Amino acid sequence: MKTSEQSLSNAVTIERKNFDALFASLIKREYQIVGPTQRDGAIIYDIVKSSNDLPEGWAEEQNAGTMRLKRRNDKALFGFNSTVQSWKKFIHPPSQRLWQTKQSSGKPAIIPEKSKKQKLAFLGVRACDLAAMGILDKVFTDSPFTDTGYRIRRSDILVIGVNCTQAGGTCFCASMNTGPAISSGYDIVMTEIVEKSRHYFVVEKGSKVGEEIIKELPSAEANVYEIEGAEELVNKTSSAMGRKIDTTNIKELLSRNSENQRWQQNAQRCLTCGNCTMVCPTCFCTTIEDVTDLTGREANRMRKWDSCFTMDFSYIHGGSIRPSVYSRYRQWLTHKFAAWHDQFGTSGCVGCGRCITWCPVGIDVTEEITAIRMSDKNNPSITLSKENK
Repeated sequence: MKTSEQSLSNAVTIERKNFDALFASLIKREYQIVGPTQRDGAIIYDIVKSSNDLPEGWAEEQNAGTMRLKRRNDKALFGFNSTVQSWKKFIHPPSQRLWQTKQSSGKPAIIPEKSKKQKLAFLGVRACDLAAMGILDKVFTDSPFTDTGYRIRRSDILVIGVNCTQAGGTCFCASMNTGPAISSGYDIVMTEIVEKSRHYFVVEKGSKVGEEIIKELPSAEANVYEIEGAEELVNKTSSAMGRKIDTTNIKELLSRNSENQRWQQNAQRCLTCGNCTMVCPTCFCTTIEDVTDLTGREANRMRKWDSCFTMDFSYIHGGSIRPSVYSRYRQWLTHKFAAWHDQFGTSGCVGCGRCITWCPVGIDVTEEITAIRMSDKNNPSITLSKENK
């Protein structure tokens, strides 16, 4: 967050009883609101129409390979940490048709797929997920090969962020400098504060549209006590992260440890199920499938999420480039933390911890990188052999 002096002239407070005015303002502007909701024992992102749809009073316990919902002792609307999915599915859909062909009068006709622009308001975006959207922007739009569909979907999204006021068991966004405070990329940002006698939000604008929406809401200018209280909650969250990772020279560390024994040790546990890539907010790999109907008169070319953990992902004529488990896990982790810097000028990890939570065998990327770093320090021959080449 900004400092108290910077925020004082801009921040306002909105009481919990007035929170649904935000929904009314968004609906009036014809936004379809997407936010967190509790369903089937988990918190997911889906269409929400009022604060009644939000996971009021719910939190979750997360650890390696473990996630359980639990009741809070208050009625916080955003008292959870990380959802099952990220916002990626709305801007980079799991499955989408690229084009179709239909046979008419004996002649096939190719019909390109047209991406539809849709006004979406993302409510409750966390700092790590907002950073992830920025990374996907680099991948799909800030390059010579712009993904037109992604650009269209991303162009009319309103982002309402929520600062984290508690740390999750698998979070390590502080280590990746992506949270827990939201610093940019938002239209509106809120910090939820639940006290014994009061439940309210400290709200700041981040864009002209955000400012217009806030002006329509029942609010009051935030005082120093309220702003400093919000900042204190976020600062405590940063110091109470469930995980941490040393990212110092991490690109060079992983590059010179491609044959580290830790990869083989990890392979004995990894199931190559691809869960980590499916829940990751920045993984973007896809595959192409052509599907034909039974008559043979219509075919669709589909693009679907894929994972570098599958054998087929690196298959070329003659076989797969990465046939072993350890080589596929090494590819994923070194790409995420090292090669991503070469491609996009940033890390591919935002520290959300989903890959740790949803790994069936509880593989922890922070633990793996720490183990490689420790073995690198304790085995000078690894460093020396690199220097002597």
